[in-house]
Amino acid sequence: MKLTVKEKASYGLGAVGKDMVYMLSASYVLYYYQDILGVSAIAMGVILMAARIFDAFNDPIMGIIVAKTKTKWGKFRPWLMIGTLLNAIVLYFMFAAPPAMSGSGLVAYAAITYIVWGVTYTMMDIPYWSMIPAFTEGGKDRENLSTLARSCAGAGSAIITIITMICVPLLGKGDERVGFQWFTLLIATLFVLFIGITCMNIKEKSTVDVDSPSIKEMFGALLRNDQALIVVISIVLINCSLYITSNLLIYFFKYDIAGDSWNASYVFFNTFGGAVQILSMMIFYPLVRKLINSIQVFYLSVGMAIGGYIILFIMMFANATNVYMLLLPGFFIFAAFGFLTVLTTVFLANTVDYGELKNNRRDESVIFSMQTFVVKLASGVAAMIASVCLTLSRISQDTSAATTGISSVNSNVAILRMTMTILPICGLLIAFLIFMKKYILTDDKLSEINQMLRKQQ
Repeated sequence: MKLTVKEKASYGLGAVGKDMVYMLSASYVLYYYQDILGVSAIAMGVILMAARIFDAFNDPIMGIIVAKTKTKWGKFRPWLMIGTLLNAIVLYFMFAAPPAMSGSGLVAYAAITYIVWGVTYTMMDIPYWSMIPAFTEGGKDRENLSTLARSCAGAGSAIITIITMICVPLLGKGDERVGFQWFTLLIATLFVLFIGITCMNIKEKSTVDVDSPSIKEMFGALLRNDQALIVVISIVLINCSLYITSNLLIYFFKYDIAGDSWNASYVFFNTFGGAVQILSMMIFYPLVRKLINSIQVFYLSVGMAIGGYIILFIMMFANATNVYMLLLPGFFIFAAFGFLTVLTTVFLANTVDYGELKNNRRDESVIFSMQTFVVKLASGVAAMIASVCLTLSRISQDTSAATTGISSVNSNVAILRMTMTILPICGLLIAFLIFMKKYILTDDKLSEINQMLRKQQ
């Protein structure tokens, strides 16, 4: 039975909510603690990276717990709702550090809340993606829902990109610390509401049974699924490139090119970029997909992103840093990442069928727990790189030192600019080469795999 519009909309709304909270954490936790509260950039980088190492053990275990769960509400929805409620609470406290706290106490507070936030996010993210096979038919129906959900997730991320630095100054009446606290409460509330709608309107099939492998079996299955590993590596490289840019973009506007008017320029650029990203996922991707296959769209997207970064690099060091001029490379970069956001989830879903044929088992929870881990790993690596960049560049806290159209580029600004462009280009090039040489799941190959799986049933 095909999904109703209500079911599709409900599932997509959940994706909007969960990626709103994820992008808020991924893009602003470093800025909140380092720039607003005064925690050292290196300390924050270590915290964010350590949390991701912890997730290496937490995420796969959560996949196993989900697989073993049996309730009258199904395997996935109980964890989805519990994880959402806990994550929303922790998210609020993460951006509501007590004003009296400082020094080592503040560092400890940041570490504890961020690690617990990661655990609770995993608790809801793995069942969210793993439940797709529990209420969809295979083939095109499942691919279409995966594409819709990933597009909605990207829309949630884009919304946060657009509205955060509009709402924070307004809610805090000029005090960013207070503004982030109220803004986070708003986003956390919407998160719970959206996931609640998902849980109410999505019904799992009682016949769906997910195997629960041991940790040894789980990693063995992943290692044997070479296509899943290729996609996972690509996701790490692509998302790391994106998050390096997103973590440093606010510093680029605040301390490099825009001066006292940085917030208006930053909001304008992000609004443009967020709109392009949403359009690329919702409209441009389906149109391009009708003309070329998904692998060709991947190559096109990586090429667009690299081209955008090259243009941005040239503009930066030619002092052509007027915000309106930056819209050109911004268009290519945001559109490319919109496409890639959809594609990586589609590719990962394809590896589940491939793994079933190759290893005689379906490992949705295992595969998608790895997706959760690698996306968070990418954000941790990017945050660490960004923190090192901020430490080395010694960006001034005086925004008046930054002026639009800088006549000369000092070494500190050069470090910031090169980190924002050269490293993402390198990451995207590596992802492109690995994918081109190793990924084999073309449309024809997937059709062949599905035919073979049907014969085995």
